[in-house]
Amino acid sequence: MNERFGFIHEKLDIKLLILFILRRLPGVVDRSMLTELVQCDGGVGYFDFSDCLSELVDAGQVEECEGGYKITENGAANCETVESSLPYSVRKKAEKLLAPEAERLRRLAMLTAEHEVTDNGCFVTLAMDDGKGEIIRIRLLCSGEEQAKRIEEGFKRSAEEIYGKIIVMLDD
Repeated sequence: MNERFGFIHEKLDIKLLILFILRRLPGVVDRSMLTELVQCDGGVGYFDFSDCLSELVDAGQVEECEGGYKITENGAANCETVESSLPYSVRKKAEKLLAPEAERLRRLAMLTAEHEVTDNGCFVTLAMDDGKGEIIRIRLLCSGEEQAKRIEEGFKRSAEEIYGKIIVMLDD
């Protein structure tokens, strides 16, 4: 007999836990991170998780997007109504585990890093928002798409530091 630990074992509870987690994340979460977060209880197996996630997508409760999954309005409304039926210890453990991911997604939502190739060259646009409005927007001409992609990634990694350096340089 394969005995599992934790409070969450039934498909309905697994689906509710998936919705509970997605409802607290401010953006799209990739499958591996969602898997890790849902397995916080120790009672959820990978195959049960996969089945439940597929059923939630099929039912329109969760949307599969580029880069991962996010909860739909319908899923959020349904979850809000019944999430208190999840064991308190599971909710607290999930909230503690998802806090860093939620913060990372909030930060990424405040950053724009994209490029476009035009007849005049490849341009990368970088912008940062502070939650109240845009605080910086820069458009740069790049030598090509590869450089543009490197600049985008560098900006995503260090946007606050780059912004600070620009302010210091201009305020000198």
